[in-house]
Amino acid sequence: MNPVIFHPSPEALIKEEIQSLDFSQLLVLTDQNTLRDCYPLIEKSLPKHSVFTISPGEEFKTLKTCSEIWEKMTELALDRKALILNLGGGVLGDMGGFCASIYKRGIRFINMPTTLLSQVDASVGGKLGVDFQGFKNHLGVFNEPEVVLISSKFLRTLPKQELRSGFAEVIKHGLIQDRAYFDSLNFQNWDQNDWTSLISHSVEIKKQVVQEDPKELGLRKILNFGHTLGHALETFYLNGPKHLLHGEAIAAGMICEAWLSAEKTGLAKKELFEIAEKLIQVYGKIEIESSEWEAILELCLQDKKNEGKTILFSLLQSIGSCTYNIPVSRGEMTQALTYYTTI
Repeated sequence: MNPVIFHPSPEALIKEEIQSLDFSQLLVLTDQNTLRDCYPLIEKSLPKHSVFTISPGEEFKTLKTCSEIWEKMTELALDRKALILNLGGGVLGDMGGFCASIYKRGIRFINMPTTLLSQVDASVGGKLGVDFQGFKNHLGVFNEPEVVLISSKFLRTLPKQELRSGFAEVIKHGLIQDRAYFDSLNFQNWDQNDWTSLISHSVEIKKQVVQEDPKELGLRKILNFGHTLGHALETFYLNGPKHLLHGEAIAAGMICEAWLSAEKTGLAKKELFEIAEKLIQVYGKIEIESSEWEAILELCLQDKKNEGKTILFSLLQSIGSCTYNIPVSRGEMTQALTYYTTI
């Protein structure tokens, strides 16, 4: 696994890490938000480079956007010694790394994540890809960046809702692997957490899991707790008026899957109530109509952990301990949604 480097100054990260690399050309990939808010923080520290900007948001994480990126790379005549710097959140990092990995059978890339979500989650593990026909991350590869450069200074550019979205993955790390970490989190005043410390700790948790299982054949599946139903909710509401950020959908998914954990893998009812209470304290509740359940559950059939038509979940045994490959029926998923909508 390639290094993850932390520094409060994004300018210093650029000077120390990028300027020391040997490359023929440098392309900085941004979206419209990071071009406005984050690129100015590093522009003067960058060596000679080109910039290409895409539209922000999960709805643009598609092969159409990839084609636009590849067209730009071709127009610039990037060769195999070129370097891509992905400056943005998880969508941009996933897609930029995917495009770099496919172009001319692969050129090097660096991720500089700018959101809390991407710094604690997407920055580690080499998962790259795009959504396809409405299915999240349906096309993709495993490929590591040269280096991941993390500066908490970028968090100052985020809307509060985006910061809160990223906090869901921090909570997940505590739930699956570290009870003391979960207990240390500030839920009542969530925006007053020490983000620099939390980012570092979350990255360490994810690195340990990924190093043991880089291709998600076993243990790494625990990182998907909350994501089977969470991804289905995120996908279902993606283009409608109830549009959810990733962390908002995953928070709801974690409550549903905590209920499944209490039913199937021994999570104590007391811990289920604690998880639900704390997540609702931060995220409130999504209004999920019962008429929508069938379509939401249908999306779970495409989850990448599944084997054949068996839908497999990663579920908690207790707060801080998670298991995986647990078969869950459609009826049980319906009961989980019932629990969520009635608590």
